[in-house]
Amino acid sequence: MTAGRTIDIQLLALEESSAAALYGMLEVLSTAGRPIRESRGMDPAPATLVPRIVSPLRKPFQCAHSIPVVPHCAMDADNIPDVLIITEFWLTPGDDMTDRYDDVKEWLRLCREAGTTIYSVCVGSVLVAAAGLLDGRPATSHWAFEGLFRQSFPRVKFDPRPSICFSDPSGRLVTAAGASSWHDLALYTIAHHVSPEEAMLTAKFFLLNLHPDGQLPYANRIVRRPHADNVVRRAETWLAENFRDADPVAGVVEAVGIPERSLKRRFNQATGQTLISYAQDLRVEAAKRALESGQASVEDIAADVGYENVAFFRRLFKRTSGLGPTAYRRLYRPLEAHTALTRQQVQT
Repeated sequence: MTAGRTIDIQLLALEESSAAALYGMLEVLSTAGRPIRESRGMDPAPATLVPRIVSPLRKPFQCAHSIPVVPHCAMDADNIPDVLIITEFWLTPGDDMTDRYDDVKEWLRLCREAGTTIYSVCVGSVLVAAAGLLDGRPATSHWAFEGLFRQSFPRVKFDPRPSICFSDPSGRLVTAAGASSWHDLALYTIAHHVSPEEAMLTAKFFLLNLHPDGQLPYANRIVRRPHADNVVRRAETWLAENFRDADPVAGVVEAVGIPERSLKRRFNQATGQTLISYAQDLRVEAAKRALESGQASVEDIAADVGYENVAFFRRLFKRTSGLGPTAYRRLYRPLEAHTALTRQQVQT
């Protein structure tokens, strides 16, 4: 890029916005380039990022948890940024934002048509999807919103695995995964619009970590969706208590007392999952808890959650969690060690 070029980056803030992602990205993007290089006596970066907060109206308001926001500018047909970032929102997994913010959605479409690069963080992709910009495209978001995307935005090719998903080949539409994936997106933004070297300098300066394994290692596969099918609710409860059975599908069919074919059909309609996949997810989540907090061998954990075939268990665990059992335990071991040390300090 030409030296000295400035890039207008606007961070969209609404009442549901998360201050952590909003202000975190604002500070990191503001510091990349000139401030870091000046503090180290380095030559100027090939481009300078100029991040600003944009909102529907240019007046102070409070975002989630009553944290004040003072926008730098307002949405306007004449205000078309080079880069627009929709930061994380605090939403319930059933809120698809289709019934409000029509003016914001229209501005997003206007920016897209004008050539703006659009990024989203975490649940920010729900607003992008509600604006129709993700139809027919791959996208990601927080893992807990997979069900919402499947139900409200079936045309979106939702993928819960990556920390960053390129929703078009040009890189002008990018969605990032849950919460702290704003670290990944901030560093990607710096690398793409300034230079990879600048992204590395910024990562070191702020001690930012990427999430190369994606978000599956952090996801809870068991999210009970609201529905009105009492038979399916009974089946969910039975499976939660008996998933270790040798044949949980046969067991839940007998416990509920309706034909297997009917239960499978109703269960899939109400939960979006098959009976066997639901039982497998319960087993994997139980295995995760054992790996996080205990020292039992993988073989013993597999047997405890219902698998005699350890090789099959390892494959299933990696497919659903993004990591094998040993790598998953290694990911959480520092947290367990810190917790144990804290307990020891409290006791003494």
